[in-house]
Amino acid sequence: MTTVTSQEIAQFRTELANNPEAMRALDAIEDCEGDLEDAAIALAIRVGQQPQRDNAEWLDALARKCRAVICQKEFRDDLLNGSYAPMVRYLAETPLLPSILATPVLMYVVRQGINHFCEPLDSQF
Repeated sequence: MTTVTSQEIAQFRTELANNPEAMRALDAIEDCEGDLEDAAIALAIRVGQQPQRDNAEWLDALARKCRAVICQKEFRDDLLNGSYAPMVRYLAETPLLPSILATPVLMYVVRQGINHFCEPLDSQF
């Protein structure tokens, strides 16, 4: 189980204040007491998806599906500096995942550690 704190949620709220869909996702994360996996599953079901894996495995697989995008240098630098809005906006516009899931996926990646998450790609270069 990956849990974020109310302070982390508040930080994302500040950064994503102009993104209504991100705000809805953050509301769901708060409703799930910071449990990212539970919130992501609830949001996925809301948009008609039926995840077929254990919650933790499903969110991790979804994040890994977005790894090549998230770990691009310009996004990675933003994320390491605490700037999340460009990445959430970009993920929401890609066909990689339903846009409502961009925020919990990014929070999951941040919680894992950006450099740790991107490490598998770093070793390929």
